[in-house]
Amino acid sequence: MNLNIDITKNIKVIEWLKSELLTTIASLFELLVNGAKSSQDAILDVLANIIFVTYLLGKRLGISYEKINLHIENKIKLGIIENHKIEKWYGDLSELSNHFNRNNR
Repeated sequence: MNLNIDITKNIKVIEWLKSELLTTIASLFELLVNGAKSSQDAILDVLANIIFVTYLLGKRLGISYEKINLHIENKIKLGIIENHKIEKWYGDLSELSNHFNRNNR
């Protein structure tokens, strides 16, 4: 009986997290449409929430935080190797890679 309750609870949490992610992305779009009226703090809060909810959703789907981080780091490395446009134009992937390396120490 408890297993059914846990499974049902997990499904409800997954659905809530999916809804939260979509709502937060919609909030980001709304802030970006407002342009200069939007504060950096509001944009920062929304971006942090997207990352936060994504990590929680991954965990509920059976993916560890470490695996998510590793996958992100691999995507960054691949982008650098393939000279992705954002890397070529701004060097953002190298900067993000450095950020991950500093936090892994």
